[in-house]
Amino acid sequence: MFKGGMAGMMKKAQQMQDNMKKAQTEIKNLSATGKAASGAIEITINGEHMVTDIKILDGMMDDKELLEDLILNAMNDAVRKISEASSAKMKTATGGINLPSGMNLSF
Repeated sequence: MFKGGMAGMMKKAQQMQDNMKKAQTEIKNLSATGKAASGAIEITINGEHMVTDIKILDGMMDDKELLEDLILNAMNDAVRKISEASSAKMKTATGGINLPSGMNLSF
């Protein structure tokens, strides 16, 4: 009985690892756009937190300090969106178990 139980647990752990690998691939392919000033500033990042696009309306170029603040806000908005999407995918992959960041189940 113990062997069967252990084998079942190992099978579930292997399935979770496979799900996590799939989720990590999906996360890399995610994209999120952060916005500030009602969309006057838009920054798009991918699942690896790399900036892939920046859009700034022409009228925003007049005030350097304001522009810097808005870029910061848009970037933080994009990072928050990617983090939330990544967490949701990993939560689904692990069946709701919160694993430490970077933990690898190697069986």
